[in-house]
Amino acid sequence: MADDHSAGAAAVFDALGADYERAFADSTAHHASLRRLMDGLAPHSKVLDVGSGTGRPTAGTLTGAGHEVLGVDVSPVMVDLAARQVPGASFVCADIHELPLEEGSFDAVCVYFSLLQMSRGDQSRLLGRLTRALVPGGRLVVATVPLDVEAVSAVFMGQKVRVTSFGATEFTALVSASGLSVEWEQSALFTPAHPEAVAEPHLFLHCRRD
Repeated sequence: MADDHSAGAAAVFDALGADYERAFADSTAHHASLRRLMDGLAPHSKVLDVGSGTGRPTAGTLTGAGHEVLGVDVSPVMVDLAARQVPGASFVCADIHELPLEEGSFDAVCVYFSLLQMSRGDQSRLLGRLTRALVPGGRLVVATVPLDVEAVSAVFMGQKVRVTSFGATEFTALVSASGLSVEWEQSALFTPAHPEAVAEPHLFLHCRRD
């Protein structure tokens, strides 16, 4: 259920706070993905950042390039950090499943690693909503950990989580079924800078609304 996801994710990321940003700050693949996205955006584009966390690097990078960013996160601690760190963007504490999204209201949507505590059904439904929120030809960037797991208990940076994901081929097919054309993808292995972290496979997909 989306409500379960919201409560669980909020508790985890309230506890992690700024530690999450420090752990992932050196992800060269994430920074490269942002540069690629910005290369294809018109000036002053409207961008939705789903699971915006502390606001860095995604919202901060996009705002610094002159784009209008709305960040959404279920964690009040993260939203507070983001609002202070990236004052040029707007942030709301909300469950993205329940947030009203007008069709064709964004030029781009970013979904960096914010699906992993959702059920497979919720991931599919959300990708469809986010696609419809894009202008025709708008861009969506999504990153995930491409493992074939469902509601698996794990420990992430010292926090107990339940993780659901898809293998790379299945996830790419899910994204395509949402009405998106996958134009570019990158796989990387990254170890967060945290004593309890382990190496993670990361998959980045850059897509366009059909």
